[in-house]
Amino acid sequence: MSGNSSDSPGRLIAIDWGTSNFRAFLVDRESGECLDSRRSEAGLRSLSSAEFPHYCAAQVGDWREEGGAASGAESVPIYLAGMVGSKRGWSEAPQLDLPVSAADLAAHVVPAPGLDNAWIVPGVKIVDATHVDVMRGEEIQAFGALSLCNTREALCCLPGTHSKWARLADARLVDFTTAMTGELYHAVRFHTLPGEPARESAEFDAAAFDQGLEAAGHPAGILHALFEARSRHLYSGLAGEQVGSFLSGVTIGSEVLSQRRIHPQAGEVILVGSTTLNQLYRRAMTALDFEVREIDSDQATLAGLCALAERHGH
Repeated sequence: MSGNSSDSPGRLIAIDWGTSNFRAFLVDRESGECLDSRRSEAGLRSLSSAEFPHYCAAQVGDWREEGGAASGAESVPIYLAGMVGSKRGWSEAPQLDLPVSAADLAAHVVPAPGLDNAWIVPGVKIVDATHVDVMRGEEIQAFGALSLCNTREALCCLPGTHSKWARLADARLVDFTTAMTGELYHAVRFHTLPGEPARESAEFDAAAFDQGLEAAGHPAGILHALFEARSRHLYSGLAGEQVGSFLSGVTIGSEVLSQRRIHPQAGEVILVGSTTLNQLYRRAMTALDFEVREIDSDQATLAGLCALAERHGH
């Protein structure tokens, strides 16, 4: 396999390319330091298949030329993770069955058509009689979190539109589950009667969020708890500007409560996400007796792709 880590420059380009966003990072391989970064809203849905190599080259071409020229080697290698490897993306990369290590991911990268020394990282999947699930991109962040925390075992929460909870043991991803938390929150807030007062943006309200966390534990479950946004607004003093925070508390609270039931003995959770979401998840996790260690999602992506690059070609 050409373009492996043993003959490439001392830099790599790490790209997290999803449905809505493009994020590229120029990374020093030895230190893992981010030397430069670029972001855009040119996600998968804004490009056709033929446009991917041209857009990518336009975004990072100068990084490749400078790095290659400086080292006298070939172009700086590119590693791409996320939905870019789906059927809807640049080129489909396989989704591997668990358990999976960083070395397994490295062994199954696929060349990105139309661009030399560019590699698309595979995702992972679970397909059995009781659980069918898929993941693209978060597996890299989970392995990055392991590296940054210098551990081989962890329970990771990766919040987002489709939140992931990933369990790693002996430096391998052994289980994960997806929760449609972000998408459900958006759908309820903007397309249902209970969410009607929350159509306009409003400041976060901690008291309303905590009410939502408590409602998430109702025996009738999330389908009832979400409707309480309506009934509390009518008869229990929940102001219109508080409804969004209440719904956030219900959806995030339901997710975290479910994971507490799945992992009753778990102590620490590594929370991999953005600052804004991390604050909400930390609040919910603390209420359910999880200890939380936070990792920035960009840093986790860089560390994960660096770990994969070190294994590529070996």
